[in-house]
Amino acid sequence: MNCWDYKKCGREAGGEHALEFGVCPAFKEKRLDGVHGGDNAGRSCWVIAGTYCGGEVQGTFAEKEHNCLACDFYKIVRKEEGARGAFHMSPALMEMLLA
Repeated sequence: MNCWDYKKCGREAGGEHALEFGVCPAFKEKRLDGVHGGDNAGRSCWVIAGTYCGGEVQGTFAEKEHNCLACDFYKIVRKEEGARGAFHMSPALMEMLLA
């Protein structure tokens, strides 16, 4: 399950809020496709700037990190992927974005 499915934000391409708020940067971020088994950055959204959460657009990773680490979706991904020994910590995800 990707973050847009879990959060039901409607910001995926064709989603009910995509025209109003724009397509989510996590949905469009292809460099993290497949990470944690997600589509694009759908299961690593916490490192993507400009995602929509808590009723507002979030900033950079540094600005939103505290909120994301407390997020139910983040905790689910960390638990699921950690159990498989496949969880990528944020610095590793950031390196993938810079590659």
